[in-house]
Amino acid sequence: MIPQAVYVLCALTSFTCAWLLLRGYGRTRSRLLLWSSLSFVAFALNNALLFVDLVVVPEIDLSLVRASLSLLAVVILVIGLVWDGE
Repeated sequence: MIPQAVYVLCALTSFTCAWLLLRGYGRTRSRLLLWSSLSFVAFALNNALLFVDLVVVPEIDLSLVRASLSLLAVVILVIGLVWDGE
């Protein structure tokens, strides 16, 4: 019961961070906020998929999809940092 609650709370936290970053981008139009929010959306999807993988359908291995989403999130964040660092 505790691990499932932690998975859900992590996903909710990531979605909340993404929403707050998107809201901040809407007000300031800072591109770094946009890239960060897109990265957090991918992290949130990864956390949601972790819950699905380990709780909902444990017989199906979704670790490759989860790892791909994590890689995508990091790549998005690095691209944003490089482009806004110039």
